[in-house]
Amino acid sequence: MSETLGDLALEVRSKNAGPFWTTLELFMRDEAGYAVAADEDLLNEDVIARLYGAPVDQIRFFRIPALNVVKISFPRVVPQGGFRDRDVHSGQHHVPLAALTPTAAGARNGADG
Repeated sequence: MSETLGDLALEVRSKNAGPFWTTLELFMRDEAGYAVAADEDLLNEDVIARLYGAPVDQIRFFRIPALNVVKISFPRVVPQGGFRDRDVHSGQHHVPLAALTPTAAGARNGADG
């Protein structure tokens, strides 16, 4: 079994960034893990769009090497508290990202990760 981003991280979490945005955070264990998470060929807007259905042009990455952190923000598909909102605090959105293997993340052909 391949290592996942969650295996390489101290913590992977998600949260609201206001009622219309979600933020994912990868707190990597070390520089080697950060290098994987920060690699734009492996983890990029296309991968996040595939995982979360977010518009590619509205996904924002914040790579912070001094802290070994990658933050990703994108518009929520359903606004917080909306009729079809199944996770009001966006607290469970991190799961697909944490389960992603670096090799699956880098697959730009749209295959599932």
